[in-house]
Amino acid sequence: MNRKAIAVLFGGCSPEYPVSLESACAVIGGMDRKKYRPVPVGITRTGKWFFFGGAYEKIRDDTWHQAEDCVPALLSPNRGDKRLLLLRETGVESMELDAVFPVLHGQNGEDGTVQGLIELAGIPLVGCGTLASALCMDKDRAHRLAAAAGVSVPRSALIEAGTGREKMEALAAEIGYPLFVKPVRAGSSFGVTRVPGAARLRAAVELALQYDRQVILEKAVEGVEVGCAVMGKHCLTVGEVDEIELSGGFFDFVEKYTLRTSAIHVPARLSSQKAEEVKETAKCLYRALCCSGFARVDLFLTPQGRLVFNEINTIPGFTEHSRFPGMMKAAGLPFGELLSRMIEEAMEP
Repeated sequence: MNRKAIAVLFGGCSPEYPVSLESACAVIGGMDRKKYRPVPVGITRTGKWFFFGGAYEKIRDDTWHQAEDCVPALLSPNRGDKRLLLLRETGVESMELDAVFPVLHGQNGEDGTVQGLIELAGIPLVGCGTLASALCMDKDRAHRLAAAAGVSVPRSALIEAGTGREKMEALAAEIGYPLFVKPVRAGSSFGVTRVPGAARLRAAVELALQYDRQVILEKAVEGVEVGCAVMGKHCLTVGEVDEIELSGGFFDFVEKYTLRTSAIHVPARLSSQKAEEVKETAKCLYRALCCSGFARVDLFLTPQGRLVFNEINTIPGFTEHSRFPGMMKAAGLPFGELLSRMIEEAMEP
């Protein structure tokens, strides 16, 4: 049987580079080899693209970019070519592709930049397209669209680099403490700080500005975080709702990828009625932000039972601790089958 060639993009110019390596290993390892032939394409921290032909274990330990395993590469921009161009010393060699699966987290990979390149080249894209990727990465605009769709959102304010301290403190006071300071376009909780009062505001904003030129001040929502995995274009499939149990603080980068002191409950400890409400809200948000392919929708559930939008992750993690595959597995869709459905849907006319 003729196996489909699926380019798996990993690495990237993002603080989330190490997470991408872990996720890519899981995706490559989980693909059905009877149907698909993974074509690993690594992007270094400085933005250089390489076709990687070495042992997959080298991706996980970040030794993949050694010269003997790599060939400089790029996607052909000619629409319809659907080829990866390998720039060997002896000349240009091309490799036909059936789809591209970006397993890139954060800026320069999850924000619509790479998606635009793939769509321009006319190659089937696994996951959300350019518009959804850009919208969901932008916390301010995502919240505005969620509110327009009728979903509650936290009180927030946008701060540009160079905003004076007085104005910053006035906006924070209007929102009310405690609040979160977040880069507008970043993921995995990089640059995020929970601020209990004005004394820590300036330092938190300075940290967030290291990751983006805009910062959002967001009122802390009392309650628990719940999530819902969604996939599809027209007919949507949802996973079981999950729930994050924290021992303290918030679900930061360390907790997301180690679960050192936190736990994830799948299914969430909710009534069937409330779980169904979460699923319907997740589908509403998925459509409102133009998602397709797959995404993870995160919400807060307040003690009063109200759902409040948090964010949509258009390339959720695929590590051993990752929530998206866990929710789909709980709904009866094992990892290998999940990947196959994602790829097949991307290649549909």
